[in-house]
Amino acid sequence: MSKNSKPSGAKPIIKEKYLSGKKLAFLGLGLENSALINYLLRKKSQALMTICDFRSLAELGAGVLNFKKKPNIHWRLGQEFNQRLFEFDILFRSPGWPIFCPGIQEALRQAPRPPLLTSPMKLFFALCPTRNIIGITGSKGKGTTSAWIVHLLRAAGRTVWLGGNIGVAPFEFLAKIKKSDWVVLELSSFQLQDFSARPRIGVITNFFSEHLAAADPNNPNYHRTLAEYWQSKYNLFRGQHRTDYAVVNKKLVKRWRKESYQGQVVFYDRLAWPIRLPGRHNQENLAAAAAVAKIAGLSEKEIKKAAASFRGLEHRLEYVGEIKGVKFYNDSFATTPESAITALRSFAKPIILLAGGAEKQSSFRSLALAVRKKAKAVILFKGSASPRLKKALIQADYHGSILTFGSMAAAVKSAFRRAQPGEIILLSPACASFGLFRNYKDRGKQFKQAAISLSNQGK
Repeated sequence: MSKNSKPSGAKPIIKEKYLSGKKLAFLGLGLENSALINYLLRKKSQALMTICDFRSLAELGAGVLNFKKKPNIHWRLGQEFNQRLFEFDILFRSPGWPIFCPGIQEALRQAPRPPLLTSPMKLFFALCPTRNIIGITGSKGKGTTSAWIVHLLRAAGRTVWLGGNIGVAPFEFLAKIKKSDWVVLELSSFQLQDFSARPRIGVITNFFSEHLAAADPNNPNYHRTLAEYWQSKYNLFRGQHRTDYAVVNKKLVKRWRKESYQGQVVFYDRLAWPIRLPGRHNQENLAAAAAVAKIAGLSEKEIKKAAASFRGLEHRLEYVGEIKGVKFYNDSFATTPESAITALRSFAKPIILLAGGAEKQSSFRSLALAVRKKAKAVILFKGSASPRLKKALIQADYHGSILTFGSMAAAVKSAFRRAQPGEIILLSPACASFGLFRNYKDRGKQFKQAAISLSNQGK
C-alpha cells in the first residue's frame, strides 16, 4: 500500500439510523461485535442481523443465550461461516477476521453494489458524542500507555472512559458518554486494518516485527508483510486534520517522515521521573502519556504528581511479590522476543527467565544474546516454538541451565530452587500462550498462583 492510499475497505462512516432495515453480518462473535449487537437490541433496531462464526453454538458458550431468543438474529456457523457474504448490506468485521478472507474478497468484488465492510470501532467513532477521543497503538506498550493516560486525566478531575483492545468494547459504555468526557482507546493493528475515523489525539508507542503469523486459533488474523503491518498502525493517523495531534516515539522519526501526515506532531523520548514501574520502556510510556495530558490541558506539576502513583497493568511487568529475598515479576503479555528483551533490560539483578510456548514465527537470535547477558537460567514451557528458542540459546553460546517443563507449577518450583536472595524470577515468554494455557491472562494468573503457593508453603 502506498503512503497516500486509503486503507482497504475504507468507505464513509455510517450513522446509526442508516442501519434500520439493513441486512447486517457480524463476522466473528468477539467482544466488539457482541457489544454492538447488544447495543442495537437495546435501541430496538429493525436491522436484520446474522452472526457468522466458524464455531458452533456450543463452542460459543453461554454468552450467546440472549441472542438465541431474538427473532431478528440469525446464524451462519460452522463450514458456511464465510459463505455468500455478498447477500448482506453491511459487514461488521471482528479484529480477528482477516480482510483477505476469501468470503470477504468475494463479497467486495460484487457489482454494482458490494456490501459495506466496516467495524464496530468505526461505527463507535461515528456515534460517539465527544470529539475528545485518544487512540493509542504500537507493537508493545499501548495498554500501559492507555492506562497511564486515563490515570493522569482522572487525577485532574476529567471523566474518562477506557476501551478497545484492552478488553472493554466501547459500545458497552457509549450510552453513558457526555460531550465533555474523554475516551481512551487502545487499538491493535487488526482493529486499524480498515480504519478511517479521526481521533483528536493519536499515539504510537513503538514498532517492530509482530503479528506476521497466525497464533491464536480463535483469532487467525495476521499481516502478510511488515509493510502492511505498519500501514495498519498508520491508519490511526490517516484521517486526522490540521487541528489534531500525533504523539510519536522519537525512534520512529525516519519511518514517520516518509508519510504525508496532515496534523500536528509531538515526538517524545522518555521521562526519568520517579515512578513505580521498572524499565526504560516505562519511562517512554510515561513520556507518551505526559505528552497527551499536556495536549489535554494539564500542567507539568499535575502530570508529575499523578504519574508517581500509577501502579501499571496486570501481566505487564507486574510485580507479584517477594519470597525469601527472591522477587517475582509477571510479564505474560510479552509475546514477542522484543518485549521479552525489554523486560530483561529492566533489571540489574540476575534473572531466571520463564519463556517459550506457541509458535509466532519470530526470530530468537537477539533474545538469545540478551538472555546470555542477563539470565542465569532459562525455564522453557513445552510448545511449538520452544525447541527453536533453545536452539537459538545454544547457538548464542549461552552457558546457563536450560530446562523444559509441561506445567507452570513445575516451572516456577524449578526456578525458585535455583534462585538466590536478591535475584529475579521473570515470566516473559516471548511466545504465544496456546497449548499449555488458554491465553496470556491464564498464563499470568497461573504464574501468580504458583508464586502464592510457594509463599504459603514457606509459612
